[in-house]
Amino acid sequence: MAKDKKPEKKQEKKTAGSKGSESLTEGGVVPAIVEAVIGRCGTRGEITQVKCKILQGKNRGKSMRRNVRGPIKKRDILMLRETEIEARRLFKKINKGGKD
Repeated sequence: MAKDKKPEKKQEKKTAGSKGSESLTEGGVVPAIVEAVIGRCGTRGEITQVKCKILQGKNRGKSMRRNVRGPIKKRDILMLRETEIEARRLFKKINKGGKD
């Protein structure tokens, strides 16, 4: 009459991160090449909006806008964590020197 020991279940700990971050990193990073620098945005102009072309993955060949922080120029390679979300277009409103 030996008692059967149940196998212990190992619980996996979740890694720290924001909500939904698991879906961002499960496919890995995707390279994209910068085609054009569109302009600066952000409250202090610290963000640069660029148009880039995705080189690998399910969205290969897709051209999209992305916001980049830091120094960037044409023909640089970006490593994107996700390729689903595109940045909003820059709002250009010219008030100075424009004719009505």
